[in-house]
Amino acid sequence: MSLVGQSQRDITRLAADGSRNELADQLVMEEPLEIRLNESPIAVVMRTPGDDIALSLGFLFSEGILNDPDQVLSVQHCQEVTDDARGNVVQVRAAGADHEAADKARRQVYASSSCGLCGKTTLDSVRLLAPPMEAPPPIRASTLAALPELLRANQALFDSTGGLHAAGLFTYDGDVRLVREDIGRHNACDKVIGTYVMREQWPLTGHILSLSGRASFEMIQKAAMAGIGVVAAVSAPSTLAVDLAKESQMTLVGFVRDGSMNVYSGRVS
Repeated sequence: MSLVGQSQRDITRLAADGSRNELADQLVMEEPLEIRLNESPIAVVMRTPGDDIALSLGFLFSEGILNDPDQVLSVQHCQEVTDDARGNVVQVRAAGADHEAADKARRQVYASSSCGLCGKTTLDSVRLLAPPMEAPPPIRASTLAALPELLRANQALFDSTGGLHAAGLFTYDGDVRLVREDIGRHNACDKVIGTYVMREQWPLTGHILSLSGRASFEMIQKAAMAGIGVVAAVSAPSTLAVDLAKESQMTLVGFVRDGSMNVYSGRVS
């Protein structure tokens, strides 16, 4: 049985010995999602279907368009759309949205699943003003080293398809709170953030964001907008990501693999 977010395709598998096998393979799905704020389209993101409501809310909050769960009046998939768009349009009705932030975040073209910044209208729209954040306490290296395995253990869709990123929220003691998967790493992050918006648990102070890939500027910005003080990535950060982490008093570690890691910002004990 296929999980939500995957679809079966017939393939031919070629083995090293030259043999061929015809079989069915499970692939991760990638479809466009249009996010509307009230009556206005804000963005079209390429995502893995599932948790669309959380993804939409997470996008609006991590872009600084909304900043309080009480602003959200309703959120649902649009029904008055064409058949081919059904299930791929989410409308968020909200009060007091930051229209300047919405204008900056609005994409003229779709954002690719590999790069959430693709399609931003100008470089000026990239940087957002994150709320002030207190520096987190020193985080144990052993706690950070254990996160990739804990994250991987909660990736059911990756187990089936092998084609997904993940973002996970953990306590400072390393207890898992939530893991979400998506073909786009920024979407996985927004799904985590949006889920907590839906729970009206905001901001996300006192948590670690664990990433299955690299720590780009946008991922650090999303964490900062949500009040997350610690980011741990399996791969490398960018220079701009490190600069933003330091400006935000955030702890940022990368290359968290096999018990080792690089500390780029903050305190690790």
